[in-house]
Amino acid sequence: MSTQNWNPELYLRYAVYRARPADDLLPRLALKVPGDIYDLGCGPGTLTKRIKDKWPDRRVTGIDASPDMLADARKKFGDADIAWTQGDIATWRAPTPAALVFANASLHWVADHVNLIPRLFSFVALGGVLAFQVPWSARALYGKCIAELIAAPRWRAKVGHIEPHEEPLDEGAYYDLLCDDALSIDIWHTNYAHVLEGEAPAADWVRSTGLVPFLSALPEEDHPAFVADYAAITNRVYPRQKDGRVLFTMMRLFVVAEKKI
Repeated sequence: MSTQNWNPELYLRYAVYRARPADDLLPRLALKVPGDIYDLGCGPGTLTKRIKDKWPDRRVTGIDASPDMLADARKKFGDADIAWTQGDIATWRAPTPAALVFANASLHWVADHVNLIPRLFSFVALGGVLAFQVPWSARALYGKCIAELIAAPRWRAKVGHIEPHEEPLDEGAYYDLLCDDALSIDIWHTNYAHVLEGEAPAADWVRSTGLVPFLSALPEEDHPAFVADYAAITNRVYPRQKDGRVLFTMMRLFVVAEKKI
């Protein structure tokens, strides 16, 4: 992730829709023990600020690999109440046991969840919480569109070798990774049907997230053609509703684990 180019302005174009999983996740969280809070993959900091507002007396740190995202977060929210730290989730370590390790739509960018999830849970204090949500991209229509695009002769040699992110495990696998050390585990999944409009609405959404690893690997002069080819695929695959809009379905898996005392 550290070599990828993230665009905060483009990412926030659908900020209201992107916030919906967090709207469902945050109310499920109650912190019962002292300790700091870490937001892994904090992006432009919007959710990190909500976390700080929910627990104003806690020390909150937002961690992200993108300097552009962190610069945007600092510009909007300052650094007096929230610490912004550049780092890679794959190698990040909590300096002290955390009351909450939180990751909203970021862990799927990190490989090897079989080892990652227990490692992150190990940084949680006794009685603390690990909470995350991840999109099931490969199962979603937009993920299949990406697979079709990078398999095309025009792009296969340039980006066909790139594996953009880890496909999340299923509910049972996450449960088994956490249950030995967990007092309780809450797991659920939700499909969000976002109503989008525009000439290529699905492509507009995905180019700020799912296409980033490929665009980062391509020379800049190839970006317009790559995005245009993806737009052509998504416009063919995603049907228009009777009013011309598109229903863009995001599949999300949620996990909240409280550690045994």
